[in-house]
Amino acid sequence: MPGILALTPVLPVVVLDDVADAVPLARALVAGGLPAVEVTLRTEAALGAIRAIAAEVPEATVGAGTVLGPGHVAEAAGAGARFLVSPGWTEPLLAAARAAGLPFLPGVSSASEVMALLERGVREMKFFPAEASGGLAWLKSLGAALPAARFCPTGGIGPGSAPDYLALPNVGCVGGTWMLPADALASRDWARVTRLAREAAALRA
Repeated sequence: MPGILALTPVLPVVVLDDVADAVPLARALVAGGLPAVEVTLRTEAALGAIRAIAAEVPEATVGAGTVLGPGHVAEAAGAGARFLVSPGWTEPLLAAARAAGLPFLPGVSSASEVMALLERGVREMKFFPAEASGGLAWLKSLGAALPAARFCPTGGIGPGSAPDYLALPNVGCVGGTWMLPADALASRDWARVTRLAREAAALRA
């Protein structure tokens, strides 16, 4: 499997309350050109959603987001997650992700955190919360000082700002939710999700 940053220009960050929505939502995103799906472990439906997507949408690469500790790693791996994303990182979390053999995007928001991960051989990271932590200016400054690190900035990014992030050499993809508007999910308007996903996928030509 390629690195997480190479899977897609935009990583949809999905929060699901109903497992029944998981498969049609994943299929809608894949149809729009976004084959990687991050299902956050924020709801009781999350693990079931990951399990359903892994089993029924083989063309999707499903991962678990908001992974906060070794227990989450074990649960996500058991459900069929193929990558892990966290808002931050700890030594036990990093060790558990490595033991599971799953690609892992640990979250960072400071140069010290980036340096610590680089020392541990980690090159791909999640910059979170991106807009609140310095956004484009932070990434540009860090790219000059620590060029080995590459990022998936997430948090406050939309279709207007995403192209600016994607143009940076140290950004592999961006995370976002704008292709998953709440009213579309509530009405199960999968065609709209596909259209928004297609627009997102086109942000990096």
